[in-house]
Amino acid sequence: MKRKRLGNLFLGIASIFLITGCGILEKNMTGNMDGQIEEEISEQDGLEGPVSLTLWGAEEDGQLLARMVEDFKKEYAGQAELDITVEYVGESQCKDKLLEDIEGGADVFTFADDQLRVLVAAGALAEVEDAEGIRERNIEGASEAASVNGKLYAWPMTADNGYFLYYNKAYFSEEDVKSLDAILQRAQEAGKLVTMEWTSGWYLYSFFGCTDMELGMNEDGVSNYCNWNAVDTAIKGTDVAQAMLDISSSPAFWNTPDGEFVKGVENGSVIAGVSGVWNANAVEAAWGNNYGAVRLPTYTCAGKQVQMASFAGYKMLGVNAYSENREWAGRLAEWITNESNQTLRFVERGQGPSNVKAADSPEVADSPAIQAILMQSEFASLQYIGGNYWEPVQIFGQTMADGNPQGENLQELLDTMVEGITLSYHS
Repeated sequence: MKRKRLGNLFLGIASIFLITGCGILEKNMTGNMDGQIEEEISEQDGLEGPVSLTLWGAEEDGQLLARMVEDFKKEYAGQAELDITVEYVGESQCKDKLLEDIEGGADVFTFADDQLRVLVAAGALAEVEDAEGIRERNIEGASEAASVNGKLYAWPMTADNGYFLYYNKAYFSEEDVKSLDAILQRAQEAGKLVTMEWTSGWYLYSFFGCTDMELGMNEDGVSNYCNWNAVDTAIKGTDVAQAMLDISSSPAFWNTPDGEFVKGVENGSVIAGVSGVWNANAVEAAWGNNYGAVRLPTYTCAGKQVQMASFAGYKMLGVNAYSENREWAGRLAEWITNESNQTLRFVERGQGPSNVKAADSPEVADSPAIQAILMQSEFASLQYIGGNYWEPVQIFGQTMADGNPQGENLQELLDTMVEGITLSYHS
């Protein structure tokens, strides 16, 4: 490629001399045709004129993005004069900021998967051209999160926003941590605790997600459908509720949020718990060589072992459909999310890659938490649910964690929860 560009350059210069003689050079010396020769030589050389791009990313990623941008500019130095500006707009704020003025927004931007459908509906995202190639290079869940109606609208970047099981190897074997029954039994024998937050709908989804009952958002993008109170499914809603009561009756079970989980790990009272990658450093510091992490276990429900599910979250890069330099914006998005840069993102920021090869890199392979989240991804679902989901599930979860102290009818409790989840804003 370098030889070809050099050849084109010499041919271009020769053409200038043959066609115009020395006149142009003389005029250039006097400044009369300043820039024209540069433009002609650039066209002959294949070097595009100034290409301006704006990139939005989180402030905490500022140094990392700056490094990636500089490497990108070096990589394509012989093809274009790249002028790239990095502005700090966090993933969670991207949608609202962009929708204020799509045409005036960034050419490339990072955002969370739950914003994708709104951005697509608003016409803000350019469809990814090399969709098949991007899908092949990333885990299935990340590609699904970046797609609408089978079309890919973003480049997957991370796949670490989920949860799994942390465990202390001093108390459990690899076989033990496959089953919640065994985990609770070993903890009870040791006089220790196993934690999970049941008052959060994010975690409580675990018990329903791998049954044949369903939860999701309706086409209106606001309300939900849910049949967690089903009576005609292979596993009924009451089966799940009873299983949760059986778990909460164990003296080793503790319903508690993340902060208390970490405190328990540090003071030695907690030897296993459901949480996410954000607590990996604290857990490793407390348990040292006994630090272990694995996908969520199975739990006993209606006489069967049912795999615990999870919600999953992904971050991705999108290209503005109104970008004046869409081709170069796409190249930048692909560059930032390639195997090398996803590995770098993990090393520098501890964020789990969606790229399959990056996930297999030695750096990532040494992280129990990232490996656990990748293992759990097979049983993870995207969090596409309306706002009415959270409060009814919180109430139900608290009742189950407390052991249903009022002895309420389980079917009625489930019916009340589902009624709240599926409540229409127009009713």
